[in-house]
Amino acid sequence: MLAPVLHILALTSIVRERVLPVAGKVNFSVNQKVNPTDVVAEANYAREHVLLDVARTFGVTAKDADKMIKVKQGDRVTQGMVVAENGKFLSRSIKSPRPGRVMVAGGGQVLMEVGDSRVELRAGMPGTVMRVIPERGVVIRTVGALIQGTWGNGRVENGMMTSLIEKEDDVLTASRLDVSLRGSVILGGHIRDMETLKAAAEMPVRGLIVSSINTSLIQPAMQMRYPILVLDGFGMMPMNSAAFKLLTSNNKHEVTVNAEFPDRYSGGRPEVIIPLQVNNEPDEPDDYVPFAVGQHVRMRRSPHAGTVGSITNLPAGLSALPSGLRAPAAEVKLDSGDTVLVPLVNLEVVG
Repeated sequence: MLAPVLHILALTSIVRERVLPVAGKVNFSVNQKVNPTDVVAEANYAREHVLLDVARTFGVTAKDADKMIKVKQGDRVTQGMVVAENGKFLSRSIKSPRPGRVMVAGGGQVLMEVGDSRVELRAGMPGTVMRVIPERGVVIRTVGALIQGTWGNGRVENGMMTSLIEKEDDVLTASRLDVSLRGSVILGGHIRDMETLKAAAEMPVRGLIVSSINTSLIQPAMQMRYPILVLDGFGMMPMNSAAFKLLTSNNKHEVTVNAEFPDRYSGGRPEVIIPLQVNNEPDEPDDYVPFAVGQHVRMRRSPHAGTVGSITNLPAGLSALPSGLRAPAAEVKLDSGDTVLVPLVNLEVVG
């Protein structure tokens, strides 16, 4: 059985594909350097479609309606612009209800896309463009430390990281945020109240990297203009020991916080990248590996959610679990010294 890998690595090669949801314009070329907040590609796309049925409105055949249509595919139209006109003595016309673009004109109908929205695709990390995907995006490569989390509010920023966490189960409060931290990326513990998010916004900070937040803060966190990256989950959860050790050892280093939304289909995760200069680039890590004795793993479900330990045994076949179910499982020795039996589906490899 393959295990998903939560990357917490002191040095690795990081390759990421940044792709637009629709065709657009790519702003960088191969071998160009990018910063995390650079817009590497951009596009305009319509959020809605409007169908104007000319034949039905005028009570004519589709063939006759096509002669009355005044626009063609690809035309830009403004609100109130005449799209079709019957040309009789008492002329009637059909006007565009909104500004937009003609997608199809024919068959007695006009299909328009309206409600233009602009999407800007940011690099999300410092690095070099390895490959351009025409009209869609780029592939970027860099080298550094990589720490992945479980949730992000969809924003990207970079800055110097300042640690305000002394032990894994610390709580980050508004009282610990003062003017000396303005413009910093803050590494903290659990956030339990809205005042902390507000205080960070008022400074402002360039980002928060935290162990966990209360579930009531998810929606407010989405509204914040700075990135918020949650490493371990929701509710009162301590920071996992692997992330704690690596992040606190890089205090006062420049970091990139890409608090992207987790995507189970693409495998994308929110992540912290700490760029490093090396002579020899390491290999890119695997996203999935077979379970094996000795692996460092993290629990993904209660009652040990967020806890880190090592696999000491992989019993063959199905194991009887405390719940009464039988499933493939592993014996895991926790950092506390206790050994627990955990279903394999509740584990991810740290590495």
